[in-house]
Amino acid sequence: MAIDDLLDEHEQSERVRSWLRSNGVGLLGGVALGLAVIFGWQWWKNGQQGKQEQAYQDYQAAVEGLAKDDLKQAKTAVDALAKEDEVYADVAGLQLAKAQVQAGERDAAIATLRGLTADASLQPLVNLRLARLLIDSGKHDEALKLLDKASDASSLEVRGDALFATGKTKEAQDAYSRALTTLDVASPQRRIVELKLVHAGGTLPKTGGAA
Repeated sequence: MAIDDLLDEHEQSERVRSWLRSNGVGLLGGVALGLAVIFGWQWWKNGQQGKQEQAYQDYQAAVEGLAKDDLKQAKTAVDALAKEDEVYADVAGLQLAKAQVQAGERDAAIATLRGLTADASLQPLVNLRLARLLIDSGKHDEALKLLDKASDASSLEVRGDALFATGKTKEAQDAYSRALTTLDVASPQRRIVELKLVHAGGTLPKTGGAA
């Protein structure tokens, strides 16, 4: 090997050492950061899995409590689910409220439904069931506020019930009429809404009216 070649190799090795001295800390920092990201992701994933498993266990406890009419156990499980902010809480909460109503615990059912922070897809159902209970307890204004923006047939029907109960017959008629426009002629619910409309002093629409 020529002297010139040895000098070139020596010069190159010195350049490598110099670069490492200048950039070694940054290089090690980058490696450390990469490892931190990897281990952090694994920790987060394991934590999420553990959280989901706990939520499922709490949901199972709620279901078991409802199956044996142990509403106290079911409520404890639903409260735990609500703290975990899981969709299980919405489903279990709706089931618990239904069981509480069947057990004659209307106020408890109202409290259960009010305590739910439901997913957007379930919130209309929560509002509807809560509004019915509020009407039953004489809290018509609260029920109307819950259904203020609702446009589905069931919500419009319940809104009409609240309006009629407070003596606002014209507004009740309007709510029932709007509900009818969204119901199929063969729908069993349509006949009920028609009867409510007539009872409120309204007139049935010509198309799809009662026989």
